[in-house]
Amino acid sequence: MKKTLLGAIATSALLAFSGTTAYATECIAPANPGGGWDFTCRQIGKILYDIGEVDAPVQVTNLAGAGGGLAFSTVVNERGDDADLIVAASSATTTRLAQNAYGGATADQVRFVGAIGADPGVIVVAADSPYQTLNDLVDAIKADPSSVAFAGGSAVGGFDHLKPLQVLKASGFDDITAVKYIGVDGGADAITQTVGGFTQAMTGDMSEVVGFLDAGEIRVLATLTEERVPGFDIPTAMEQGIDVVAVNWRGLYVPKDISDEQFEAWGAKLQAVADSAEWQQAMADNGLAPFTKVGGDFQSWIDGVVASTEELSREIGVIQ
Repeated sequence: MKKTLLGAIATSALLAFSGTTAYATECIAPANPGGGWDFTCRQIGKILYDIGEVDAPVQVTNLAGAGGGLAFSTVVNERGDDADLIVAASSATTTRLAQNAYGGATADQVRFVGAIGADPGVIVVAADSPYQTLNDLVDAIKADPSSVAFAGGSAVGGFDHLKPLQVLKASGFDDITAVKYIGVDGGADAITQTVGGFTQAMTGDMSEVVGFLDAGEIRVLATLTEERVPGFDIPTAMEQGIDVVAVNWRGLYVPKDISDEQFEAWGAKLQAVADSAEWQQAMADNGLAPFTKVGGDFQSWIDGVVASTEELSREIGVIQ
């Protein structure tokens, strides 16, 4: 089935670009059209061509299945040395790999080439909450873990759940299984739970909370970014002495067996996209914050993220 599908994809790409150039980059979006991975392929692919980093329009292939697992296994097993292939990825990719959600696949079976934008993680309380700072909230949990429950838009063990656990671990609190988390259907529902007093805090992404922030219904205690999000006077966790960066980054991985030179070349191309006016506009239009890591720097960061996610996931019993 996979070979048949890939054959159809290859034929489609050939028909699309025959008569134009023998060279064509393909970007696999591991999901159906629409959504984050599809956005990553289409926006980055378009800008790569518009700014002259590739010689022909980028072919976008939607390869949905297993939450990104089908695309991952296809790259690993069938296209491991294809230097003209890039694949959309995000924090969900590394979280699922760390939690063995791809049937034994591991993050080191591909190379993560870069991220050039992110939806920042946030920790939020209701506007009338007694907690004025992130440390106020952390101190309350340290004093009585049962006093604070978090709501988030992911399931138990998902990325939203892991964000406050990372904050607490970085603050020296190790009893993370005592921290209460309620997974609901999306960020808006999580905020509603918090504003309504059913939970004391919400964990999610910046894009989910802006409307509630503008309406004065919530207080964002911290963004989980290296620098403040442009346009918002919100301190980072790092400013408050808690060394945590947790963002839903938008980026790419490439096949493992391409050469180091080809890997670095993709890093340079992605950096060129990040530096372009076109990408700055795309971020502004889609609520993304600057977050640029490419090449070996990004791969090293990913290695750390996967290791810490695996450790946290074991502690809370998501994996054995």
